[in-house]
Amino acid sequence: MSESFLTESHRQLRHEVRAFAETVVAPRVADMEASHRIEHELAGQIARRGWVGATIGTEYGGMAVGHLAKTLIIAELSRISASMGAMVQASQLGTAKIMHFGTDEQKATWLPRIAAGTCLPTIAVTEEVSGSHVLGMQMTAERDGDDYLLNGAKVYVGNSHIGHLHGVVARTGTGSRGLTAFLVESGRPGLTVSPHQDTLGLHGFSFGELIFDNCRIPATNRLGAEGDGKDVAYSSSILYGRPNLTAVALGLHEAILETTTAFCRERIRYGKPLHALPTVQRKIGQIQSRLMTARLTAYHAASLLDGVLHNGTELRDDPPSCDAELMNAKFVNVEFLLDSARTAMEIHAAAGLQTDRPMERYLRDAHHIYAPAGTSDIQLLRLAETALGTSKGQYSHRFAGPEHATRHATTAIPA
Repeated sequence: MSESFLTESHRQLRHEVRAFAETVVAPRVADMEASHRIEHELAGQIARRGWVGATIGTEYGGMAVGHLAKTLIIAELSRISASMGAMVQASQLGTAKIMHFGTDEQKATWLPRIAAGTCLPTIAVTEEVSGSHVLGMQMTAERDGDDYLLNGAKVYVGNSHIGHLHGVVARTGTGSRGLTAFLVESGRPGLTVSPHQDTLGLHGFSFGELIFDNCRIPATNRLGAEGDGKDVAYSSSILYGRPNLTAVALGLHEAILETTTAFCRERIRYGKPLHALPTVQRKIGQIQSRLMTARLTAYHAASLLDGVLHNGTELRDDPPSCDAELMNAKFVNVEFLLDSARTAMEIHAAAGLQTDRPMERYLRDAHHIYAPAGTSDIQLLRLAETALGTSKGQYSHRFAGPEHATRHATTAIPA
């Protein structure tokens, strides 16, 4: 059923990414796990393949293949290395803000570089004091003539140590319209990156802290108008963050099933392969069922997003949206991934604890996908609002139509 979502072009792309992941990425995994170092060189190789520009238009040198194709790219990389899948998803997340809110000049400057793999963008929203509560952020941006002065810190920034362009949301006023977004180049004076810290999983990937101390940027680096920061943060998270993390979870889930079935074939118990035991068969069946359902929700949500963004609202009274499907896809994929990781560890038993097998890595990496772009509790709260008819807006139909990527392009930035 899930294959019905894919065209021949999708299948060819999936084959291309899988071949690259198995031949180029796989040999690097052991070193990433052993050293815990940020994988700069491999990240650059992947970016130069053009995959970060999957949703960027061809007029900017991008692939323009859409969100379902983007899902396949991230999932195939994550099947071999969730760290490299996370690297691509974080960069693609950083692309969204420019596509939806950038001026013509900002797009012309940055999108071709991102598409070519010479610029890795990030998005920096989360703060230690506020977590996922965007309106609780305290970092400030103060207007100073033709510039802004940024002060504060952002944490858990994906690609923090390898990113070239940070999309930063800071407070310029009070209330929900008191947030504004900016583009900050990595070499700006006043911006420092805290030393890389070891984490539970995703070894090779960086998600660290950016510190701004009177970091001066020109007003032309502002994204959209003052007060658009909340929309920049939310739309990037909903339209890109949730499906991107869904794809990382899907790739990990596929790796778990493949690894577990291979283990059950090679292990002999009572003169037969381990999978001959009814209890083991039942557990494998659970993983298979979860994966099939997870893949369907992922492909369905990404396909809907492609349709909404590219087909437009056509002045309908009931404009199309898929915010709920994107939330559900992330919820289902993360929760089923965690369930299957535990089930697989039960099948592996003590063997799953050994670091010469990948199961313990999958389990560690899976826990990194839970919180970003909203925990499962957040997704359920938003889905409840959908059911009750109390949701506060649909970002997918707000950016619908062939002009969705340029709706803010004419926003004037005063001198």
